[in-house]
Amino acid sequence: MATISATLSISFLPSPTRFASATTSSSSSSRVKRPARFRCCAEEQENPSTPSPTPPPGEPPASPSSLWGMSTSTWSAGVAALGFLETAYLSYLKLSDSEAFCPVGGRGCGDVLQSDYSVVFGIPLPLLGLVAYGLVLTLSLQETGKKFLPGLDDLDIRLTLLLISTSMATASAYFLYILSTKIIGTSCSYCLLSAFLSFTLFSIRVKDFGLESIQKFVGLQLSVAIIVALALTNSYSSATTQLKGTDDFVLEPYDTEITTESTPFAISLAKHLRSIGAKMYGAFWCSHCNEQKQIFGREATKILDYVECFPNGAGKGKKMAPECAAAGIEGFPTWIIDGKNSKVVKADYGNFA
Repeated sequence: MATISATLSISFLPSPTRFASATTSSSSSSRVKRPARFRCCAEEQENPSTPSPTPPPGEPPASPSSLWGMSTSTWSAGVAALGFLETAYLSYLKLSDSEAFCPVGGRGCGDVLQSDYSVVFGIPLPLLGLVAYGLVLTLSLQETGKKFLPGLDDLDIRLTLLLISTSMATASAYFLYILSTKIIGTSCSYCLLSAFLSFTLFSIRVKDFGLESIQKFVGLQLSVAIIVALALTNSYSSATTQLKGTDDFVLEPYDTEITTESTPFAISLAKHLRSIGAKMYGAFWCSHCNEQKQIFGREATKILDYVECFPNGAGKGKKMAPECAAAGIEGFPTWIIDGKNSKVVKADYGNFA
């Protein structure tokens, strides 16, 4: 043990050579030893090939994506600004009851703006669009570095923008369906522009996440889309349809005198039709409707379950009766017998046999 201790103590004694070498090195430059002691750490910090920490699996990258040389945030802000200006103009027209300037389609834009489909739960549709585009614009600018809404991190902003754009695209698709099925023959350039902007915003936000990362939010997007579609369907369930091609005149309702007398067979047939729940949907101006009434005669016509689809007149601002709109009436006269829709144009008793 003593020998070992002596040996260890000798090894730690400063030798002249070691001392001289250390003295020479320290006197020449104080930087010689420091790089030697920290060279390993410095190389690890300065090595560009060292991989950077990756985000947790499933979390979208924090860096903003780009599209044609510009960030998706900038694209979103620009598209939302256009939508904001358009809906601001339409909101002014709707609230002030002013006539809309329609570059394509003549008076079609104004007709759509004044229809029952321009209001959702009592709120003007352009006003809802104004709020939606304004929110997208604000969040997009926040994503570029502006601090409008403190407390939101990058992922919160991006996910909110994705869901808002999903709801806007769903609503636009629904409105295009309404435009093509309920307001046939009417052209609305503002509606088409807004739909284009909504679909563009949706595409930009999908591009921001990427197809691989966005798969985790598909279920949430579908839920938002279903909620929007159900809400619009519920809101428009009581909307009425305007007669096509009557935008430039107003036709006041009038009664047509039935001059023929009913035969016993006509009276019996009218009673039978009423007993089975058959209904005749017509319009006061419809010549074929009046022909059928004349064949049934005065007494039998009073027995029929007749529904006038335009009791307040036809033309600009006049809407089809809700009962006719709910039944999907598109032509006159239309009979619904035993739940089946039948257009009887040529009046003949054989049509009802």
